Amino acid sequence: MMDVTYCVNRPITPEQFVALLEQTTLGGRRPTANRECMAGMLEHADLLISAWVGDTLVGLARSVTDFHFCCYLSELAVSERIQASGIGKELIRQTFANLQPTCTLTLLSAPQATEYYPKIGFTQHGSAWVMANANELK
Repeated sequence: MMDVTYCVNRPITPEQFVALLEQTTLGGRRPTANRECMAGMLEHADLLISAWVGDTLVGLARSVTDFHFCCYLSELAVSERIQASGIGKELIRQTFANLQPTCTLTLLSAPQATEYYPKIGFTQHGSAWVMANANELK
């Protein structure tokens, strides 16, 4: 059994973040080559719950939240080498532990993870809407 340490808002470098994402299906769906964007994603997140084995980042729950009503879990990433070991669930538990009881967790699933979320208790919501930029506004 590996010794995993969980941290709240521990500093994470863009390089550590990218290295983790590249070990998951999220790597191809995030701007990993844009260091400024990756740094901003970390700097402006409201809540970072990270999982570490020694000095290696192996999991991350990155959220944008008001802590009281809504929390958008923008990344739930666990290295594919150690998925199915309970790290993802613990990252979610610790996210909830840092929110008020009135707060709801919301996420958009990666296509490869749509089977995972119902298995751990998430309910699918059918009215999510996405707009990439203001040019799409009609």
